[in-house]
Amino acid sequence: MLRAHRKSAPKPATGGRFVIVASRYNAKHVDGMVRAAKAEFVAAKAEVEVVRVPGAFEIPVAAAVVARRSVDRPHAVVCLGLLWQGETTHAQHIGEAVTDALMHISVETGVPMIHEVLTVATVAQADARCLAPETNRGTEAARTALDMAGLLAGLRATDDGSPS
Repeated sequence: MLRAHRKSAPKPATGGRFVIVASRYNAKHVDGMVRAAKAEFVAAKAEVEVVRVPGAFEIPVAAAVVARRSVDRPHAVVCLGLLWQGETTHAQHIGEAVTDALMHISVETGVPMIHEVLTVATVAQADARCLAPETNRGTEAARTALDMAGLLAGLRATDDGSPS
């Protein structure tokens, strides 16, 4: 039987600079994710900036500007929003456009875009993902951002251990 050799995950970063780009639309739920993400960054002794945009569709343009900064460029950008799946395909189109844009920005700039622009169908789904401490996607997003910052720092290091 063949077994894949799996390296352990890199140690999440502590410190560093992170930006949360969050929608003001659906504030009750998005604010729950923002609070949870900020708490994770504070616990990791990281610097965090919050940028608010009108809605989920506007998240990628703000995230792109932040990722291209020459000063105060973040180690990762956490993107938080909420879309309600209704009777039309509008939320699906917005979600796909945001997803595609965030991936493009991430690959182009080398700054991870942590995608937690959620599409939900019910209040119970939104509450579980945005307000419940044990399943809050804001917490998960911040942990992923810290993890990616640590991973990329290691990948960018030269053989002698100094940053490239």
